[in-house]
Amino acid sequence: MELRHLRAFLTVAETLHFARAAEKLGISPPSLTEQIQELERRLDARLFQRTKRSVALTDAGRIFLEETRPAMAQLDRAALLARQAGRGERGVVEIGFTASAAYSGVLARSVAAWRRDHPELELHLHEMESIPQVEALAEGRLDIGLIRPPVLAPPGIVTARLFREALLIALPATHPLAAEDSIPPAALAGEDFIIPDQDSGTSFHHHTMAVGSRGGFTPRVSHRGRDLIAVTALVGLGLGIAVVPESLCRSLNLPGVVYRPLKGAAVMADIAAAFRRGEAAPATRALIRQIRQVAEEGEGA
Repeated sequence: MELRHLRAFLTVAETLHFARAAEKLGISPPSLTEQIQELERRLDARLFQRTKRSVALTDAGRIFLEETRPAMAQLDRAALLARQAGRGERGVVEIGFTASAAYSGVLARSVAAWRRDHPELELHLHEMESIPQVEALAEGRLDIGLIRPPVLAPPGIVTARLFREALLIALPATHPLAAEDSIPPAALAGEDFIIPDQDSGTSFHHHTMAVGSRGGFTPRVSHRGRDLIAVTALVGLGLGIAVVPESLCRSLNLPGVVYRPLKGAAVMADIAAAFRRGEAAPATRALIRQIRQVAEEGEGA
């Protein structure tokens, strides 16, 4: 018994007219008759009572119709889901992101756009620091990461910049420099810096050192926080100052903290997408394209 036999039977059962059924199937009436006769031989049962003027289901035909219709509907659904998965419209994508990358809005806009256009795709989101993200990508536990470069990526992991923003200085509101509209980098020499608990040379450890280099000094790190929210909270307690992304000041308004730009050319920080080179999963490839498009539209706006 072949799928074409079942489709032929269902079409005749729905129309109760061989000529119309053959037209719907795109085959000739003799071919349709041959397929029905072949199905009846395989079942050893007559499915239709046919005269020159009418076609009717036999008892065997009615029973076969009741059992075949839901089975064919399930097969059609399975075929649809397979086509959607092949186009990247269905599946599960594991996404990692740093909290600081979420402040920019790229992740939120990308997820909202994707769920609107591709409601069948399931997204699993995981907040992680940048280095654990690229390690999870290499091990296959993540499909896409939103990271804060610079990060040394394992072989086979590539990154693409999505967003660039200026770095600001977070200060206690009582700090003398808080009265300034902008701060010369050299004026920060001798200050206690608070940074996220990250490896040397990566992400905001790197950015803090870059601000010090602009001012001609090496920042003195006095405290570390789990993430930028914790870092900024420590600034509010008066324990030091911190280098933070501009998007943070729009999202996080802590009492006792002010944000000031650097005087002169801004020191910039990037947000990047990380993924496996030659990614094969259609859903992942499609979501990478969506994220890059949303980032480009955001920068254009």
